[in-house]
Amino acid sequence: MKSAGEPQGADPRDERKGEAMGPKAGREEPAGMPAAHPGEKTDYDTLCRQAEELLKQEPWYVSALSNLSALIYAALPDLNWAGFYLLRDGRLTVGPFQGKPACIHIPVGRGVCGTAIGRDETLNVPDVHAFPGHIACDSASASEIVLPVHADGRAAAVLDIDSPRPNRFSAEEEAGLKRLVRVMEAGLRFPPAGGE
Repeated sequence: MKSAGEPQGADPRDERKGEAMGPKAGREEPAGMPAAHPGEKTDYDTLCRQAEELLKQEPWYVSALSNLSALIYAALPDLNWAGFYLLRDGRLTVGPFQGKPACIHIPVGRGVCGTAIGRDETLNVPDVHAFPGHIACDSASASEIVLPVHADGRAAAVLDIDSPRPNRFSAEEEAGLKRLVRVMEAGLRFPPAGGE
């Protein structure tokens, strides 16, 4: 119930010290993880060390990717989705992620994720609406970066990160995310090709 002095329609929980509410508003950051704020640079040295520690605790891909998606979502500002698609039965299937429900299957060669795994290369897309064949799982997404994740010399998954802000991922951030993927590749334990 609102007090007489509160404006009608306002929710006091929405007042984060005057900050605009966004997709991460109201979330508490994990212990030891600095809160991500718009315009703030991500400390990739720290992020890579944290990923290494998580992978040492549990390298099995399901648990590890779950924690890694949460770590990325908490550490990088201005995101609306961060997670993984796994190559399974010749197509990408959604894996652990943070954000709104996602497309479940993506054919290799379609959309940003399918193109990235088909070419086995990182795609940094400043405007997803200009990308031919973009698959809009969340209409709020404006930019996206997708990085292949390898196991046993083959692309086994992609790390997919979306932002509601156009041109969100700089060359510096792309380099930091590539470092993070190398940490993942060194520590993850995927099933053998064709296995679950």
